[in-house]
Amino acid sequence: MEHVLRECLIALRLAERVGLDDGERVVVYYTALLVNVCCHSDAHEEAKWFGDDIGFKSTKYEHEQRSLMGAAAALRLVGSGNPPLHRFRVGLEFALAGWREVDGMIARHSALARSLAGQLGLPDAVQQAVGASYEQWDGRGWPGQLKGDAVPIAARLTQLAEYAEVAHRIGGVEAATALARKRAGGQFDPALSAMLCADPETILGGLESAQTWVSVISAEPALGVRLSREQFDAALAAIADFVDLKSPYTLGHACAVTDLASAAGAHLHLAAQDLTTLRRAGLVHGLGRLGVSNSIWDKRGPLGAGEWERVRMQPYLTERMLHQSPSLAPLGAIAVQYRERLDGSGYPRGLSGAAITRMARILGAADAYQSMIEPRPHRPARSAGDAATELRTEVRAGRLDADAVEAVLAAAGHHATHRREGPSGLTAREVDVLRLLARGLSSKEIGSRLVISPKTARNHIEHIYVKIGVSNRASASLFATQHGLLPGEHPAAT
Repeated sequence: MEHVLRECLIALRLAERVGLDDGERVVVYYTALLVNVCCHSDAHEEAKWFGDDIGFKSTKYEHEQRSLMGAAAALRLVGSGNPPLHRFRVGLEFALAGWREVDGMIARHSALARSLAGQLGLPDAVQQAVGASYEQWDGRGWPGQLKGDAVPIAARLTQLAEYAEVAHRIGGVEAATALARKRAGGQFDPALSAMLCADPETILGGLESAQTWVSVISAEPALGVRLSREQFDAALAAIADFVDLKSPYTLGHACAVTDLASAAGAHLHLAAQDLTTLRRAGLVHGLGRLGVSNSIWDKRGPLGAGEWERVRMQPYLTERMLHQSPSLAPLGAIAVQYRERLDGSGYPRGLSGAAITRMARILGAADAYQSMIEPRPHRPARSAGDAATELRTEVRAGRLDADAVEAVLAAAGHHATHRREGPSGLTAREVDVLRLLARGLSSKEIGSRLVISPKTARNHIEHIYVKIGVSNRASASLFATQHGLLPGEHPAAT
């Protein structure tokens, strides 16, 4: 927790030592905050091959990048969490084809983070530095196009700060300086490593006791970025789409729920300010999913008791992510209640009746409806009629609010739209393939679903990548989300 905030403070302290001016330190500031923002985008693949994707990510700090020891550690995790026979099958599949999925993940993370920086309106220099955050001094980083002084200074500072923060938190100043010395001239800029080792107490001191959120906000160089209301909403929407990349089963979920909840709130004549708050709460309501492994979210079978406890933590994690910001805390207070139920059977706190706010009731009904009409690993998408019947059953059982449910269903019926196809020249069949690809299906599974051969499916995928200018599933999934190509447009309720 708060790794990125402490990393940002370390990077800024180093930047001051280097003598960067305010404009240059702005680039360092936002690069440090965004460097790992898209590390969840391949969580589906990581969980498929290595079990717990969150646990797998932690191994990046244990071994040098591209080292044999690091590769061996990753291979030992292949198939984790499965019975021996299934693990053998996963290992065999990984050896035959899966390693291609994993190769280049870090480069894809950097590319997606650069894309998000662009959507947030951050300067070109930030976008370039974020895109180069995993290049190394010796040229053996990702995507492996830069080395030495050609790597932006903000990227070099951020990478050293990221790894030094973990080493310092685990082993103190001695561990952090030992790491900097060992990797100087390889992963790290040797001059920056020497600077850290020369005065580690000043650069690393006080991190344990600092109020990191307040410290990082106060440390923003030149107070350079201010958002209008419209820019704030656009930033939340961009982040929501990126968070939904965590699983193929949640692509576009946050924005779809937001549209439903907003329309339902208007149907119930909420005040304009309340509608704005409800819409923003809808965009952030799923942020806590990042704290739960995809070995749970993407599991095809029933969840165990321990796994359910992790799921029940998701709204709480959302609240904790947002509570430190005066602008975001009110949204977290609504989002933390969207899985509560009127009879007290919900989570995370088992609230009941009047303890659940009106906006949380609307958001909860919208999420329940949207979730039912989307596919999940254990079931196909349900029809609009089935979803409406289920929601009304929940009302009769005393779990969901009747007014909120009827407003959501009215909104779903009112916003019936035609299927949109054709951005970037995609054919109707290519759109069908892209939808299934975004949901994580293999070429073989796509072929079976569309009654075409796996080879034909692969050809379609190659043509799709060329047309939309991407090279991997995560980027294609984001394209599908941003162009409204995923199921989730709300057919008329019945």
